[in-house]
Amino acid sequence: MMVNKDERILEAARVAVVIPCYKVADHILGVIKDIDFTIWKIYVVDDACPENSGRLVATRIADPRVKIIYNPVNLGVGGSVMAGYRSAIADGANVIVKIDGDGQMDPRLIPRFVKPILQGDADYTKGNRFFNLEDVQSMPRARLLGNTVLSLLSKISTGYWDLFDPTNGFTAIHAKVAHYLPMEKISQRYFFESDILFRLNTLRAVVIDIPMEAKYGNEISNLKIGKIIGEFFSKHARNSIKRIFYNYYLRDMSIASVELPIGLLLLIFGIIYGGYHWIISAHVGITTPSGTVMLSALSILMGVQFTLAFLNYDIAQTPRRILHTRLNLASITSDSLNSEHSPS
Repeated sequence: MMVNKDERILEAARVAVVIPCYKVADHILGVIKDIDFTIWKIYVVDDACPENSGRLVATRIADPRVKIIYNPVNLGVGGSVMAGYRSAIADGANVIVKIDGDGQMDPRLIPRFVKPILQGDADYTKGNRFFNLEDVQSMPRARLLGNTVLSLLSKISTGYWDLFDPTNGFTAIHAKVAHYLPMEKISQRYFFESDILFRLNTLRAVVIDIPMEAKYGNEISNLKIGKIIGEFFSKHARNSIKRIFYNYYLRDMSIASVELPIGLLLLIFGIIYGGYHWIISAHVGITTPSGTVMLSALSILMGVQFTLAFLNYDIAQTPRRILHTRLNLASITSDSLNSEHSPS
């Protein structure tokens, strides 16, 4: 069998694939069989699956690359992926890919996600089903609307303004970057993909979108939009506040650190002040004084300008310097210093 250059590089890169499994017995065997021979290890995480996905794989798949992890209790997709990350890092993986076990993600696309990381162009890659407008037309309207709203919220809470499709679960990460993730703090359920982006931003990791086709078959999603929309909104709001505090007040101070509070204060003052006097004037039947109107309007306009200036600065601060290469450099420097000062 002929092996091309890209396949040799991928085979030598120690790429691991993590597959969280919950109610995917009808699809998991086909997913594993479609994973290319260049992949180093495959971690199947049975998340207390009622269909015994892990046991099914153990009895039907003889691939020596496959390692099955059994969660004693159901941890959710986030908890399962973190279990796979820990095992892959401990075994010495360099790049860790995560795909779902329900057959929606084509394993043949794995090299497309891994290549930017191996080339030093990204620390983390994720799928984007919205890149091709022709493919978007085939997406169910409920998913299309939900992803659009979630993408906007995710841009604010994660600081990755150039990303879309935040709930896409086809991802790859450099193991050195994964090592620094606070895995015990990352959301264990469906907010996992958005939460990990927030954590990556606090590390200043570079994240890029990878175009992919949307694929929908006869799989049944366990995600119920009506049940999680409130949870997603509150968690995005929490992460937005934490990210802004971490990046603009705890770690660093800049002009944006001043623009945001001034903008919000002026905006809130203008709305409350103008609204209060408008209600009073309407109640007593008199015209609101022009000075009051001007003060309220000016406060609102200045508040909007300051807030937009902050957003413009925040967008410009999207991470661009690759993190895992800096970690490699730090490791080499540390090793050199240790060898120089070690006793002979």
